[in-house]
Amino acid sequence: MPKIIVFIFSFVLVFSFFGYAQSDEESVKAVINKMFTAMKDGDSKSLSECFADSAILQSVSEKDGKISIANEAVKDFADFVGKQPKGAADERITFDLVKIDASLAIAWTPYQFYYNGKFSHCGVDSYQLVRINGSWKIQYLIDTRRKEGCK
Repeated sequence: MPKIIVFIFSFVLVFSFFGYAQSDEESVKAVINKMFTAMKDGDSKSLSECFADSAILQSVSEKDGKISIANEAVKDFADFVGKQPKGAADERITFDLVKIDASLAIAWTPYQFYYNGKFSHCGVDSYQLVRINGSWKIQYLIDTRRKEGCK
C-alpha cells in the first residue's frame, strides 16, 4: 500500500510541474494581458508593474497625410488609467506574432479599443520586452491609431 501512495504522489507532483510550467511565449503574453486587465480595472499599480523602469511609450498617427509620433511617460499613462472607472478602457487584442531570443522578445498585437462600451479606434501595438530578474517587462511600446480599416 505505501508504494502505491508514493507512486500516486510522484505522478501528481510530475503532472503538476508540467501542467503549470509556462513557456516563454506564454509568459510574454501574460505580461501584455496583465497590462490590459489593469487598464480595464483602472489599476495603475498593476499596469506600472508591467513596464521596465526605462520604458518608452509612443503612438504613431496620421493627419492630413502627415505622420507624427507622440511620446508618453509610463507614469502619465498609469495615472490616466487609475482615473478610469472599472470597465471603461477596454482594449481587445489578438496575438499575431511573438518572437523570443534569450532575454529579448517582440510581440505584434492588432487591437480594437472600446471606451465605455463604444468603439473608439483600432490599430496595432508593437512591443519590445526584456526579461529582467526572471520576469518579462515592457521596454518599448509603440502603437498606431485609426478609426477606419478596422477588422
